[in-house]
Amino acid sequence: MLDANERLQAYYQELRQHHLGPLWNSIGRLMTEEPTPRAQAYLWRWQDVYRYVMESGDLVTPDRGGERRVVFFMNPGFESLEPWGWGALTNTLYAGIQLLKPGEKAPSHRHNQNAIRFIIQGSGAATIVEGERVVMEPGDFLITPAGLWHDHVHSGSEPMLWLDSLDVPMLYQLGVMFFERYPQFNQPVTKPDSYTTKRYTASGLRPLQDRRSSYAPQAVFKWQRTRNALDQLSLLEPDPYDGFAVEYINPVTGAAAGITIGAMMQKLPPGHHTLAHRHVHSTIYHVFRGQGNSVINGIRFSWRQGDTFVVPNWAWHEHAASGGEDAYLFSTNDQPVMEKLGLEREEPYPAGQQTVEGEFSG
Repeated sequence: MLDANERLQAYYQELRQHHLGPLWNSIGRLMTEEPTPRAQAYLWRWQDVYRYVMESGDLVTPDRGGERRVVFFMNPGFESLEPWGWGALTNTLYAGIQLLKPGEKAPSHRHNQNAIRFIIQGSGAATIVEGERVVMEPGDFLITPAGLWHDHVHSGSEPMLWLDSLDVPMLYQLGVMFFERYPQFNQPVTKPDSYTTKRYTASGLRPLQDRRSSYAPQAVFKWQRTRNALDQLSLLEPDPYDGFAVEYINPVTGAAAGITIGAMMQKLPPGHHTLAHRHVHSTIYHVFRGQGNSVINGIRFSWRQGDTFVVPNWAWHEHAASGGEDAYLFSTNDQPVMEKLGLEREEPYPAGQQTVEGEFSG
């Protein structure tokens, strides 16, 4: 005769055979007292990423097969979750570095994933979104809302590199992916260059016909205007957790420009050290200029220009700039999703700043 434990194990086995499960044996793993993300804090050095991205330029070509030449970031916490773990930096966000060489064209397509782009280096390239040719320059922030045709062309003389971020992991988990190729390799240009930028030259003023736009009608946020805004903010008191920071928003609604993807540029003057906090949304950072470090859950991540690092949801973090110049951190996040779902929460670190318990070595 089986004892009580043997009977229980046999019972569990029978449940599995009928695709059933016992909540009492699982609730501790499912309903934790606070978030326990699989995503890990991690940092990718630009010298490594750049080498692999440039090598890809000699090995593959953007065409109808692969569509884009991108080397994406893989969070170590997700690598065992194939295929979902293939390009997830957080539970909701994907990011990678795209390369377009002089004379190349990337084919036109559309999908129901929202995309944002931050231009890292190069000149002479443009993205075409719904017939508008948008010139890309370092420091520019671009949006490609879900469902819009888009492609890239390069008529310049030097390689163009930018950071892509999409909500691919979230849509994959929801099982709602759509993707469509344009009938021709590239779509025609039907609007004047920088059409949407010219429509929004005056801050706080909105073209009347845009009041019913379902997505941000401004395709690009130019670096010089972003920097000017940060310089003006620098005359005031900094945010205790993010320094001098601005968000990229839809000028019609005030919501995130990337719909499901939030984005921000922050400026940290030399020696500036923020306080630590944590929040439910996760964040991907790219160091546009300068150097410094971020302490994430007690581990110090030292960064410099070009590096990319990720702060998982509900992780304590703070930032500090070092060296003799301002540090500029571009970041993308899933805060819009968490806010829409009523899940966003934020907490300050009780002691203000964390005790450093170790150094990230990669």
